[in-house]
Amino acid sequence: MKLTIIGSGNMGSAIVRGLIQGSVFKPEDITVVDVQQAPLDTLKKECPALNIAMDNFDSVKEAGIILLAVKPWLIHDVITDIKFKMDYSRQILISIAAGISINDIETSLTKYPDTEELPVIFRVIPNTAIAIRQSMTLISSKGASPEQENLLLKIFNELGNAVSIDESKLAAGTALTSCGIAYLFRYVRAATLAGVEMGLYSKEAKNMLINTMIGAAELLKATGQHPEAEIDKVTTPGGHTIKGLNELEANGFSDAVIKAMKASL
Repeated sequence: MKLTIIGSGNMGSAIVRGLIQGSVFKPEDITVVDVQQAPLDTLKKECPALNIAMDNFDSVKEAGIILLAVKPWLIHDVITDIKFKMDYSRQILISIAAGISINDIETSLTKYPDTEELPVIFRVIPNTAIAIRQSMTLISSKGASPEQENLLLKIFNELGNAVSIDESKLAAGTALTSCGIAYLFRYVRAATLAGVEMGLYSKEAKNMLINTMIGAAELLKATGQHPEAEIDKVTTPGGHTIKGLNELEANGFSDAVIKAMKASL
C-alpha cells in the first residue's frame, strides 16, 4: 500500500520517522510532499529509500492513504490542490489538524455541487512523543469499515498507543493527550527548578523526575488503581508528602490543571 504524507514539519517528520521503522509501510512506498526542500532533504538523508516531492502532488493519484500533516489553516487549501487527483472510491484521507472537524473536511472535499461522493475520512490526533514511537494517539472516523478502523489502529499502535474515540469526545481527548504532554513538561520544568533551589544540579533533578514519572505511569497502568489510592500509600500522618500535597492544593494545583485542560478545548 502506498502512502502520501503532505507536510514535513515537526509532526509530519516525526510520523515519517516512526512509520519507516514499522511493518505496515515500506520506506519506498512512502512519499512526503512539502513546499520547502530542506526538511525533505533531511528525511531523504536519513532514509534514502523514501520518496520526496516539493510542491508536487502527483503521488496522491497512486496512494491508498493520504495523510495531511499541515497546520489547520492550510487544510482547505491543500485539499483544494489534491481533491481532483484523488479517487474517493478507494482512498483513505487522514487529517492530524486539531480543531478541523470531519464535516469541515467534507466541505472542502466536495468536487461538484450536489454530489455526495466522498472518501473515507479519519481524524487522528497524536502527540509529539510519536517521534520516539510513544504517542498516545486518538482516532475518529466517518464512513470507515471495521477493516479500515483496524488498519489505522495497527498503523498508529506501531507509533505508541492508539484508541478509537467518537469525534464528539476528540476535543476533550486532545486536551488530555496532545496538549497534556506540554503540561507534564511544564511540571518537570517547575520541579527541576525546585530541585536546583534545594541543592541538586539541573541534570540530576530532571533525571530523577523523568524516571519518577515513568515509574508512576507504569504503576498506574499495571495496577489499574485510582491515583488517589497510590497517593495514600506514600502519604503518612505528619509526613513530608502530605505537607507537600496540602501546599499544592493551597496554591490551586488541581484547580489549575482542570482549568488548563478546559481552556484547551
